[in-house]
Amino acid sequence: MATILESSVMEVLRTVKYPGYSRDIVSFGLVKGVQIDGSAVGVLLELTAPNPEIGNQIADAARAALRDQIEGITDAHVQVQVPTPTAAASGASANTGVPQRNRMPGVRRVVAVASGKGGVGKSTCSVNLACALARAGLRVGLLDCDIYGPSIPLMMGIQERPTLTDDERLVPPVRHGVKLMSMGFLIDPEQAVIWRGPMIQKTIHQFINQVAWGDLDYLLVDLPPGTGDAQLSLCQSVPLDGGVIITTPQEASLGVVRKGVTLFEKVQVPILGIVENMSGFRLPDGTRVDIFGHGGGRLEAERKGVRFLGEIPLVVAIREGGDRGEPVVVADPMGEAARAFSAVAAGLQQCFPGG
Repeated sequence: MATILESSVMEVLRTVKYPGYSRDIVSFGLVKGVQIDGSAVGVLLELTAPNPEIGNQIADAARAALRDQIEGITDAHVQVQVPTPTAAASGASANTGVPQRNRMPGVRRVVAVASGKGGVGKSTCSVNLACALARAGLRVGLLDCDIYGPSIPLMMGIQERPTLTDDERLVPPVRHGVKLMSMGFLIDPEQAVIWRGPMIQKTIHQFINQVAWGDLDYLLVDLPPGTGDAQLSLCQSVPLDGGVIITTPQEASLGVVRKGVTLFEKVQVPILGIVENMSGFRLPDGTRVDIFGHGGGRLEAERKGVRFLGEIPLVVAIREGGDRGEPVVVADPMGEAARAFSAVAAGLQQCFPGG
């Protein structure tokens, strides 16, 4: 019988991807030890966040890979050490085993909503998803990180300036049951923000650390469109648990989605899913017209191996609601568009253990 080498074991473990990532468990530094006793192999993995479900997935994948790829193994034992929630809170995401910036006190999930390009309805999806989560009884915040073109105040129908607490933290205004923060609350509507990157980073840091968000189940972060340096810096400034990518069905948009996926991979943020916006238009007689095509978002999700969260129809009421500051989920909660957003919100909750 051939001798089983530690180098061979490590080579096989490099084929085991961390769930939601393109990187493997070895490059993430999760493999802490390998023991070989004849035909038996033992592997010790150590996660940095208290997520037993992720640990079980990795352990199962590692055992299967070792048995399938190394001849002569009779026993593959994989032990996963998971820290307590208190230990993990000092610097790891509650959803992943990857070290990140410190967690936001009282905030369970921080989710970025992103798009590789402008014009796909990312902010519209952000406000409606936030309202759908709030209508489901969850405590929700929405952070508008589009410093140059903040649109959340308009879409949520609120322009009031934040007040200050005794310790000079900003108190986020609340609209439709959602706590909000945006550069649009701090400047005049006609004023242009002409800042370089460091000022953008400083502002986002303040929005994260100097806003009295309180206890939240979800904080949605509406990222600016694109995948450049500014977006990369924003992702690194915010303790993200995952990202949702908004696209339209046509190939021109899907091609940029791939860049958005790469952005999240670079900052080690798991892709929670893809949403296809403007998915189809319904004529008065009920006929569906796929103005921008149909099904591209689902196919791209399958190609990337991520969850497809759903389709949002092209409905005039969505635009009208955003223009008057009353998202369609609030204005017409039983309508087709609101039901589609609610389904996406439910799918988002399913991405996390415990909702």
